[in-house]
Amino acid sequence: MKLFTDKKERTRFLKFALVGSIGAIIDFGIFNLFVNLTPLKAVFASIISFIAAVLSNFLWNRFWTYPDSRNKAFSSQLSQFVLVSVIGLAIRAISFTPLEKVILDFSSKIMKPGFFLSPTTIGHNITLGILIIIVMFWNFFANRYWTYNDVK
Repeated sequence: MKLFTDKKERTRFLKFALVGSIGAIIDFGIFNLFVNLTPLKAVFASIISFIAAVLSNFLWNRFWTYPDSRNKAFSSQLSQFVLVSVIGLAIRAISFTPLEKVILDFSSKIMKPGFFLSPTTIGHNITLGILIIIVMFWNFFANRYWTYNDVK
C-alpha cells in the first residue's frame, strides 16, 4: 500500500490527520455547545457539528494537504468532498445511537459519584471520538482516490 511505502503519501496522510484533528476540535466544541446549551438530542448535535467540521476540513485539505490538486474545479472537488463526508455522516449517524448505548452503560458503571463530568458527558464524547476515528479512515481513502485523484 502506497501509504506505507511512499514518503509523500505518508506526509499527505499526516497533514490530512492534522486537518482532521482541527476538524475534531470544531466537531467536539460545537457538539458540546449544542448538547449542553440547547434541548437538541446528541445525535442531531452530532450532525450539526459534523457539517461545520467538514467545511473546515475541505478548505484546509484543498489548500494545504493537496495544493497540487488543481485539475478539478473548486466546486467539483467540494461536491465530491461533501459526498464522501455525507457517506461518513451516514456511517456516523447510523452507528451513534447503538454505540452510545453501550458506552453510556459502561461509563455509568465506572464513573464515581461526584466526578466533575457526568457519565453522560463522558459517554457522549467517547462515542463521538470513536466514530470520528472510524470516519477519518473512510474519508482519507475515499478522498485520496476520488476527490484528489489528480495528484500523482
